[in-house]
Amino acid sequence: MYGWIWRHLPGNAWVRALTSVVLVLAVVYVLFQYVFPWAEPLLPFNDVTVDNQ
Repeated sequence: MYGWIWRHLPGNAWVRALTSVVLVLAVVYVLFQYVFPWAEPLLPFNDVTVDNQ
C-alpha cells in the first residue's frame, strides 16, 4: 500500500517525502478532530469492574 502511494505522488523524492509528511499530518488531524471524539462515547473505558472498598 505504501509503495502504491509513493509511486503515485508527484515530483522527485524530496517532494514526495514532503507530500507524505503533509498527508500523515492531515490524517492525524482528522483522527483527533473528528474520528476519536465520535468514537469516544462508544468505547468502554469508563466501565470499571473493580469496587472501591
